[in-house]
Amino acid sequence: MRTPVMPSRGTLHPLGTAEVRLTGGHWGERQAVNAAATIRHCLRWLEDLEWIGNFDRAAAGAPFARAGREFSDSEVYKLAEAMAWEIGRTGDPGLEEEFAKLTARIGAAQREDGYLSTAFGNPGQEPRYTDLEWGHELYCYGHLIQAAVARLRNHGEDDFTRLARRVADHVCDVFGPGGIERICGHAEIEVALAELSRATGEPRYLEQARLFIERHGQKTLQEHGFYYQDDVAVRDAEVLRGHAVRALYLASGAVDVAVETGDAALLDAVRRQWGRAVDRRTHLTGGMGSQFADEAFGPDFALAPDRAYSESCAGIAAVMTAWRLTLATGESHYGDMIERIAWNVLSGAVAPDGTSFFYANPLHVRTADPEPPGDRALPHVRAGGRRARWFDVSCCPTNLSRTFAQFAVYVATTDDRGVQIHQYAPATIEAAPGGTRFALAVATAYPDDGAVTVRVEANDGGERTIALRVPAWAEGAVLTGPDGTARPAEPGTFAEVTADFRAGDEIRLDLPVAPRWTRPDPRVDAVRGCAAVEQGPLVLCAESVDLPGGDLDGLTVDTAVPPVLRDGRVHVAAQVRDRGDGWPYGPARADEEGKPAELPLVPFRLRATRGPAAMRVWLPVV
Repeated sequence: MRTPVMPSRGTLHPLGTAEVRLTGGHWGERQAVNAAATIRHCLRWLEDLEWIGNFDRAAAGAPFARAGREFSDSEVYKLAEAMAWEIGRTGDPGLEEEFAKLTARIGAAQREDGYLSTAFGNPGQEPRYTDLEWGHELYCYGHLIQAAVARLRNHGEDDFTRLARRVADHVCDVFGPGGIERICGHAEIEVALAELSRATGEPRYLEQARLFIERHGQKTLQEHGFYYQDDVAVRDAEVLRGHAVRALYLASGAVDVAVETGDAALLDAVRRQWGRAVDRRTHLTGGMGSQFADEAFGPDFALAPDRAYSESCAGIAAVMTAWRLTLATGESHYGDMIERIAWNVLSGAVAPDGTSFFYANPLHVRTADPEPPGDRALPHVRAGGRRARWFDVSCCPTNLSRTFAQFAVYVATTDDRGVQIHQYAPATIEAAPGGTRFALAVATAYPDDGAVTVRVEANDGGERTIALRVPAWAEGAVLTGPDGTARPAEPGTFAEVTADFRAGDEIRLDLPVAPRWTRPDPRVDAVRGCAAVEQGPLVLCAESVDLPGGDLDGLTVDTAVPPVLRDGRVHVAAQVRDRGDGWPYGPARADEEGKPAELPLVPFRLRATRGPAAMRVWLPVV
């Protein structure tokens, strides 16, 4: 099956890109743009900056001046994964040719024992595995192996999958019992080895993934254990902490190992950590990694909107973890977080044309950043105000590309009873619950419209259940069965219809997508006294280009007046005050009045698409 995650057990079973196909809508367009523009954009930058050329120079066997950061090999591997998914989806012959060329160049740099790196172990470089804290060798292997899993499931065995298996065998030889009993400073090898074991049936890879998981917390890294998740054993931690991407990749690997080994305690530990991180350390957009310092989770409720890092890669890693927990438990709230992250962080992290990107996704940008230069990579630490064509640390563009190429897998699952629909997009679904065909077609304009219609195209198995996720925010949702009977659909659950469906039968879920005010928990000090507007799964924001004078600092909103949708945009009642200069403190003034204004908002994912603009999600209340 063409899916990145295929557990051997669990409550729900995934469907692959051959079983679920996006047929239009936002995610279909996002996937088409990824294929037509983003993949080739990334390939051009990797060539122009000579990050792919590093493999050619390593293969030559002479000292060379290496391009890029120590982990730049991983960007080549993530792009290879995106290509593998896209080739599997469309059979693109030009992309297949590029994939073959890339395989040859990577393979030429591999050593006889399977070792493969352009940053270590070559003439003039530091020896292998001498910097496990920061060297990223195992991290890079992880992305290579995940690309190989994509290739195996979309194409079958070939030179690329064979070179990746030699790497995996090398890792087991070197880091297995009696070898180097340490971990990589950046988790990723764990999740990759676990999935390679599933894809190949080789138990050795799963055992090595388990060993790496259990070594976290043994303090084998020399510094910053909290940052690397090496301070506490995975099963003993109470919350996701440290570097957000590392923490979430590790959590994904831990779920995979727990599921495959039947380790209920380990699975419960990740569920506990995820739950507390969502409840206390996650932004309204679903962004994780609440602080610029260390790209990390901060303390509970430390969620300053202007200092939100919310890295695009952390969003991807969070989707990876939430999806694995969905499959393991069957609980709908994990799908709620996937939806929130996908619509607000991932979709907006790539420009509509697919060729510029956000690295960070703050919820408040104080100044209108100028257009970044298109001919050079932008420092990633300045990556929150305007999208850039590339970064000095460009983990996000290739990561987003591989995610969009496989996005259809997050739409639906199956079990012995029927089909569960988790994400709403125009799609066709082919499943075989109980071993017989059950085909569906989903029609929707969600989230512009809350109606989701599921039409049965074929049912060869008698009574089935169709389950549709009802988001926790969807008070007033209504489910209509094939007989036309409507009933309330409870938020935070799956709404189910069980019937002996016939071809042509339809069920419909109506979700309330009118704009609504959202208040923060008062423990989030940074936004106390503020409110935000959500519309279905979308978080909205104000941009200075829509405000007379362009000054967001003097803006307040009146939450007693409901947001209204007019001419395709949401508007809120606001006041704008000219604060002026001078001492910014003094007695409260009850009579302080501002100039009334009606403020139009824009979806957070579409911020910074109309030129330079200051922006804020959380709006001070009158």
